[in-house]
Amino acid sequence: MNEAWRELDQDALDRGLNNTAGVADSAAILAGWDRRSAAFRESCDDRREIVYGPKPRNRIDLFGARPGAPLFVFVHGGYWQSRSRENFHFLAEGPMSRGLDVAMVGYTLAPDATLDAIIGEVRSALDELDRETAAPLLLGGWSAGAHLAVMAGDRPSVRGTLAISGIYDLEPVRHSYLNQKLQLDEAASLRNSPMRRLLRPSAKLALAVGGAELPLVRGQTLDYAAALGVPVQAIAGANHFTILDQLASPDGVLTETLAKLASFLR
Repeated sequence: MNEAWRELDQDALDRGLNNTAGVADSAAILAGWDRRSAAFRESCDDRREIVYGPKPRNRIDLFGARPGAPLFVFVHGGYWQSRSRENFHFLAEGPMSRGLDVAMVGYTLAPDATLDAIIGEVRSALDELDRETAAPLLLGGWSAGAHLAVMAGDRPSVRGTLAISGIYDLEPVRHSYLNQKLQLDEAASLRNSPMRRLLRPSAKLALAVGGAELPLVRGQTLDYAAALGVPVQAIAGANHFTILDQLASPDGVLTETLAKLASFLR
């Protein structure tokens, strides 16, 4: 396990994990996601909200209801403490173009929920989707959402997992500025780190990361893949945000990866 991050001073560690500051035009990209998501909602006639728990963010947006269609369940990122499922609706266009229905999962953010509680909410969302759809699930997530997908993906209904630019070792996070809201102690960090537990969420696991991501963030995927002995789909030139264009586009390389995972379900 690569522990080189322990040699960094506090400022270097914080900057090494700060994706928003590390991408010069991240604010414009995020604003673009909101516009694209709003446009997608306007164009999609088949959308419904599913409530899976008592808290305000315990909601799932389900796009499509085609009989027999596999369901791609996406868990959003934001370091477990920002953003919402609505910001990512634009991503549904790529998977739906390949015959998948799409569900976007919301969850309570830190500090209003611990990481253990957030993982529990995602599990509850999957329980509800199992009851509602009885469809084979492909689970996916980006950034913190990739971590949540891996942590919650050990269930028979999940037939494949696409984890994009994820965080798989929480120890660097615990020592960084991000822990002000997460409030992880060592025990919580270790039990919720897929890398520390060598947790494999499903038999069909696809790991992807951008070639232009921050080295500490990119290293999370590379180290996890090496530990599991699985390949990494490295997307040249993609940063932590632009990598999602490859899932939003019907012709994107991550859309193609998802379609290949779905082919095992047919």
